Amino acid sequence: MAGHSKFKNIMHRKGAQDKKRSAQFSKLSREITVAAKMGMPDPDMNPRLRAAVNAAKAQSMPKDNIQRAIDKASKGDGENYEEVRYEGYGPGGVAIIVEALTDNRNRTATNVRTAFSKNGGNLGASGAVSHGFERLGLIEYPGSVGDEDTVLEAAIEAGADDVESDGESHSVWTSVESLHEVARELERTLGEAEGVKLAWKPNLKVDVGEDSAATLFKLIDTLDDDDDVQTVWGNYEVSDAVMEKLG
Repeated sequence: MAGHSKFKNIMHRKGAQDKKRSAQFSKLSREITVAAKMGMPDPDMNPRLRAAVNAAKAQSMPKDNIQRAIDKASKGDGENYEEVRYEGYGPGGVAIIVEALTDNRNRTATNVRTAFSKNGGNLGASGAVSHGFERLGLIEYPGSVGDEDTVLEAAIEAGADDVESDGESHSVWTSVESLHEVARELERTLGEAEGVKLAWKPNLKVDVGEDSAATLFKLIDTLDDDDDVQTVWGNYEVSDAVMEKLG
């Protein structure tokens, strides 16, 4: 999930924690298996798998679950998933990119299209919005790891391109090619990251008001709840004042 960091605070509703956690583990397992199938089943030799394993650890996924997902790929077990990307517009003209791993393109396309149409958006053709984003590597740390200067210094030493800090979290941006190496260096100085992944960073952000934000978050929530959807990226910016009203 990408967007305003405080978005997570209003999405984790009471009574839904276990269900969300189980669904998240399922998605993480799927990504680990696909990454292992596409390259070596050794995280040290496979940057994408390394990133997937790091993401799973950051979500406190048990080691046995992680190893089981890798073993599935090594044994050739499980479904054959393919990567699919959907692009469209949400409420307020927000550009949205949806990444999925699916064993049934028709099912996934129908679910994604329905989510958009029922929540004030419309699904576009491939390339409809991705031209407004940059494909980069993203390494995420909690604010507790250190202040902005500390993280910035570590990121520069590690070879990162940029750092964004908001007091609650730090986002370290790298090129796709250097993600694995930078993540390794940062782990030595800052410890294990909360997230290591390939991301879509918007070139420009759209300021979203209260009315549009409520519907937009509903759309993103619906997409996130779909088992096939791995990540949702958007170019939206929501002010703290609007977040407080929605919260």
